[in-house]
Amino acid sequence: MSSEANAVAIPAPTDLTELATLITTLGESIKSLKSSASPDKDEISKAVAALLDAKRTYAKNNGGIGVDGKKWEEPMSKSEKKKAEKAAKAAAAAKAAAAGGDDTAAAAPSKKAAAKEAKKAAKKEAKKNFKQDAGGAATAATPAAAASTTAVAKKSPAIAARPMMTKSKLLPNQLAFNPNVSLADRPVVALTVAVLTNTIVDYELVSDHTRSGCALGLPSRNGAEVSGDLAIARFIVKKAASSAFGSSASALLGGTDDEDIALMDQWVDYALSLSKFGLARRALSIQRTLDPLLVTGTYVVGHSLTLADVALFASLGFPSTEESKVEITRILPTGSPTLRWMEMMSNSPAVKEATQLAIGVAKNAEATLEEGASLDPLAAGMAYLEGATPGSTTTRFPPEPSGYLHVGHAKASLLNDYYARRYKGRLVVRFDDTNPSKEKDEYQTSIVEDLGKIGVKPDVVTFTSDYFETIKQYALWMINNGLAYMDDTPQEQMQKERMDRQHSKHRDQSPSEAMEYFKLMCSGKEEGKPWCLRAKMDMSSDNGTLRDPVLYRQNTTPHHRSGTKYNAYPTYDLACPIVDSIEGVTHALRTTEYDDRNAQYQNISKMLGLRRVRIQTFARMNFMYTVMSKRKLTWFVDTGRVTGWDDPRMPTVRGVSRRGINIDALKKFMCSQGASRRIVNMEWSKFWAENKKEIDKYAKRFMAIDKIDHVCLTVTNGGDGTDFLTTDYLPKDPSFGKRLVRIGKKVLLEKVDTEGITVGENIVLTRWGVVEITKVDGGLEGKFVPDGDVKAAKRKISWIADDPENTPVILSEFDNLISKDKLEEEDKFEDYINPDTEADTEVIGDAGLKTLKEHDIIQLERRGFYRVDRAYVNESKPLKLFMIPDGKKKAMSGLDGKLAHR
Repeated sequence: MSSEANAVAIPAPTDLTELATLITTLGESIKSLKSSASPDKDEISKAVAALLDAKRTYAKNNGGIGVDGKKWEEPMSKSEKKKAEKAAKAAAAAKAAAAGGDDTAAAAPSKKAAAKEAKKAAKKEAKKNFKQDAGGAATAATPAAAASTTAVAKKSPAIAARPMMTKSKLLPNQLAFNPNVSLADRPVVALTVAVLTNTIVDYELVSDHTRSGCALGLPSRNGAEVSGDLAIARFIVKKAASSAFGSSASALLGGTDDEDIALMDQWVDYALSLSKFGLARRALSIQRTLDPLLVTGTYVVGHSLTLADVALFASLGFPSTEESKVEITRILPTGSPTLRWMEMMSNSPAVKEATQLAIGVAKNAEATLEEGASLDPLAAGMAYLEGATPGSTTTRFPPEPSGYLHVGHAKASLLNDYYARRYKGRLVVRFDDTNPSKEKDEYQTSIVEDLGKIGVKPDVVTFTSDYFETIKQYALWMINNGLAYMDDTPQEQMQKERMDRQHSKHRDQSPSEAMEYFKLMCSGKEEGKPWCLRAKMDMSSDNGTLRDPVLYRQNTTPHHRSGTKYNAYPTYDLACPIVDSIEGVTHALRTTEYDDRNAQYQNISKMLGLRRVRIQTFARMNFMYTVMSKRKLTWFVDTGRVTGWDDPRMPTVRGVSRRGINIDALKKFMCSQGASRRIVNMEWSKFWAENKKEIDKYAKRFMAIDKIDHVCLTVTNGGDGTDFLTTDYLPKDPSFGKRLVRIGKKVLLEKVDTEGITVGENIVLTRWGVVEITKVDGGLEGKFVPDGDVKAAKRKISWIADDPENTPVILSEFDNLISKDKLEEEDKFEDYINPDTEADTEVIGDAGLKTLKEHDIIQLERRGFYRVDRAYVNESKPLKLFMIPDGKKKAMSGLDGKLAHR
């Protein structure tokens, strides 16, 4: 090879996957060049030469088998074909002459025979050339071919110039792969070992449609990546094995036994060597090789799962889904030990999680792992829970028992409950009772009751205080291992040091010294009060939560559950990852305000060697004209501006429940906001509009007339008041039954409905019929028209018969407590208190309203929807109804409420 060629040629990839990718890309490039408006013959020739060189290199590195799985045959140019044909003709003629034949036609072979002979000769020559080159390095590309290859590579950044170290746009620990390739072509081995080594949460999965293979951004080399599933898997395992808690990772590589390590490497190499064959051939090869081994063994190497098992399972096509398992079962003989091994592998929790992660990388799909185990479709607005598998998913809702739940808490609890139910898992409600100064049994009881109001039923209720002793032991372990220290720096100075990224003067204290101060803090003595335990993290970090956070503080207030047993308590930052890990939580749902603290959560988990928990974030729920702060809501209660935490003007679960929220509507609304990470100030109207859709399905219809502003209509032929008509409770759904409505001569109408009425006008009394007005002055009179045209009448009016059995009713309306739509940080909320937030109206309702019970939801026709806050008792304790907003700013009828129908 010339020195010029050496100078131009790029290193040819020897990884078969990369070569196959290069061949595909070059083929597409040639098609594109040929189909262009003005094809460049030189460019096409260069690309063809590069393609031929890549195919040749693939065959030489694949035992003579080409990329199409067939034996490689060197192609011939047109001139070579003609030369071969000519030689074949001459050979045939000479053969015929030697045989003594005189017939020219018989002596000269046909064109078809000549072509056959030429092809045979070319094959022989190509085979000879291939054997000569196979012993040495792959033939380098010509300068022209190399240049063409370089050009194509520039157009397609997914093709690596080198198999192991390629500049890319991947950030450290980003694992990218194409979501459109088959499961087996995704990094399933890497994902499985990441789950097995408890490091999967350290890697961010990236969906990249431009990549043909997979790549991992290396954590310590800026812009470098490692590509190939097995290469990434080995990197992940070795990195995990080098950590303080890396024994399980080491076992994946064969443990400490040199022979097991060698055998593991051998099996991995064997799995890789099968990649050139089709699925059926691979499966049968693996079955014939493994069956003798698995007759008495469970795993391929040793007595535990290793990388060899995962690599061979991937070589089988990674049959973890129901469909893929069926396919392999059809190929392998019944009763094969390999089938038993395959079933074991497919049922591995790590394999199931890896499958979901691989399938769901684009966040738009999930796998069906078992027959008939497909999950319910996602609720509108919800996202798949990353890596969640049916039956193995545990979520948790950790309220602090220091106040009543508000609608923001309702969203968090409902999302956790939704995922636990969808994935057939568990919901843990855990009271984070780590601050005895704020906690009360009253709040704890109310939280359990409020969760029941919104339909959240936990599978188990626990308390962080149940784990105080365990958490304390973890804290002592951190001290003994130099991972934490005791600090008595005053709070303001500590805050300044953290802002300035300055180490505490106590950071380098010895473990024994720290242990003494920890005991002093826990003793409850006054001299121990200034001391706190801090984690040694990274004071130089841009993330302030990693600058040596506080983990333990003294607090001598008696705990509402443990009394005076403890005088120091862990912070939420320490307790949460420990208890999440112990209780089997797989997914911790947190609001975006915890984004910075997520790194701290994972850091503590790593420091303590805990089982890692995946964090999924969502936006917290904010509403316009509303405050959610416990401190501010407590102010409204303490100052008497509301009647209590269940006041219908309060944004608490109890408040909105009393106002008339429907559980299904609440769930739908919260789920519709669930997946979004964008924090917005919601309008209450959207919340109540969703509610109206649900209550409209079952709210029974009644009528009521204003007690003061009404007019009496005399229906001259209306009867003596002893007659009734029947009407549907719910006109759209007769299955709800019927009710009796009294009719008579004296009928009460809303005054606003009679304004401008004229003699001779036909009006419709809803549910009764048409009445023709015969008199206006001196009192309204009319006559019932039995066959009147209901559609022709312009006025359709609510009414009730004037009857002593009618029901006295008080209608209550409410408005927002805050007069400004969004309070800024510098605003004092006390300056924006709405002075008019409640109004009552007395009405007269029909007798049927006396049958209603507390919490019933009804509609007073042309007025709106109401919840029964107090059932009818007597004249002095009338029926009390709370208006339920319907999302409209104004009533559809003319019967506006006193507070603008809000």
